[in-house]
Amino acid sequence: MELDFTKLDGLIPAVIQDHTTGRVLMVGFMNDEAFRRTVETGFATFYSRTRNKIWMKGETSGHRLAVKEISTDCDHDTVLLRVEASGPGVCHEGYQSCFFRRLEDGVWRVSEERAYDPEGVYKGNA
Repeated sequence: MELDFTKLDGLIPAVIQDHTTGRVLMVGFMNDEAFRRTVETGFATFYSRTRNKIWMKGETSGHRLAVKEISTDCDHDTVLLRVEASGPGVCHEGYQSCFFRRLEDGVWRVSEERAYDPEGVYKGNA
């Protein structure tokens, strides 16, 4: 079975979920090459739309995502990766998950403490 990379200009969304807790950690995009690298290496690899290049999560921070399971949706145009995160957080802003804000009374509020200092990890590379 092939994935359908035709709907979003060669990309598919990749939902990244902690394999133990079920928490959604992030959403990224993959092209065919990023997906193949993910399968081959066992580490989540994405296509950066802003940098126009392939990147492996953790190449700067060391916070890699070891893939435990890959699923696809009924249309074969989105993947779900259940992963084990090797660092304290996934978000480049220093949080465990990229979903650290909640809408409360019409205002987005930070809903958790930072897991690490992004300045110390990325040194301007995030």
